[in-house]
Amino acid sequence: MTSLSPAERRRILNELSDREAAALLYDWSFWARPTQLAREGGWRVWLILAGRGFGKTRTGAEWVRSLAEGGRARRIALVAETAADARDVMIEGESGILACCPPWARPRYQPSRRRVTWPNGAVATSFSADDPDQLRGPQFDAAWADEIAKWRYEAAWDNLLLGLRLGTDPRCVATTTPKPRAWLARLMADPGTVLTRGATRDNAANLAPAFLDQILARYAGTRLGRQEVEGEFLAEIPGALWTRTLIEAARSAPPAAGDLVRVVVAVDPAVTAGAESDETGIVVAGTGTDGRFWVIEDLSGRLSPDLWARRAAEAFRRHRADAVVCEVNQGGDLVVATLRTVDPVLPVRAVRATRGKRLRAEPVAALYEQGKVRHAGAFPLLEDQMAGFSGLPGEASPDRLDALVWALTDLAFDRPPARSREFLV
Repeated sequence: MTSLSPAERRRILNELSDREAAALLYDWSFWARPTQLAREGGWRVWLILAGRGFGKTRTGAEWVRSLAEGGRARRIALVAETAADARDVMIEGESGILACCPPWARPRYQPSRRRVTWPNGAVATSFSADDPDQLRGPQFDAAWADEIAKWRYEAAWDNLLLGLRLGTDPRCVATTTPKPRAWLARLMADPGTVLTRGATRDNAANLAPAFLDQILARYAGTRLGRQEVEGEFLAEIPGALWTRTLIEAARSAPPAAGDLVRVVVAVDPAVTAGAESDETGIVVAGTGTDGRFWVIEDLSGRLSPDLWARRAAEAFRRHRADAVVCEVNQGGDLVVATLRTVDPVLPVRAVRATRGKRLRAEPVAALYEQGKVRHAGAFPLLEDQMAGFSGLPGEASPDRLDALVWALTDLAFDRPPARSREFLV
């Protein structure tokens, strides 16, 4: 229809009865572009990787609607980055499920139960990817995962797939603007994934011309434009201190406990607490008998002061570490005091940043380039921050990376003598 001239569209629409016009209005197969329709074949995940304004939300909502109304799915998961996103975008949004459904088949939405129920009994339940454990237990025969590149925890995606086990052909549609995420790259390469790519301009007929002209003029040719407008998956960030190749080269099997001569737990505490706070970076690292440095564990997360202090102290005991290295720029003496409330004799080494993040990180990145650092397994969230860090103004605070830098700096450059179970500050 969008390819016809205005006169031809008016002629066709004027010939329709009211009933036919209403049916046509909600006929997605008529209005959709070919890239917005599910492909035939035996795929497990339909990954839609496209620029903003492409119509990803409408595509996901219409796919869910078609399964529910057609009786091809009875239990559907709707997963967004946050509970608010699931409600405001996937369900109640202008292109969400409720807006797509015709009045004669409109489902009932129960916000308190996070549930959308169709007249035929099909049920879609919303979940927040910020709480991966929400997806433990429930099972589904279909799922729509929105903006998965923004999800903080890969575990949310893993739990969703593990619950996608009802019926004879459970499937998932994942809609997102791309971001350089290692697990997203793995999903793209999975043989069970069907990939659809698209750009903002693909949906020009349904976007305000002023908006399209403005973003194309401003972002054309830029990296942000390639990602957010063209929908390109840009694996490497220009100017980043670490590349994915460099990180993969550092991966190794964990060392034996006896192969480590010094271990530290580094903490980069969040300034504020609560669900909307930054993460507290907690990284365990050690020096091997061969002189190499090992990243052993990433225990970072959004934690209250008491929880991050307990997590750091527990890691200290479990790894029989020599010290806890803690940045005190923001909290000062309170940071050390918080650690001491959970273990009065915890050996804490307070450090203070006097240079910018990039300057502090460059010597550590050089250790990776020299092959002197090993990762004892995979640390997806930490490695995402490493591969995405360029130190440019306005960049989000990489708390896990900060903790890594403090740990390796202490091991490789500061090298204080180990004084286990003594006060270091």
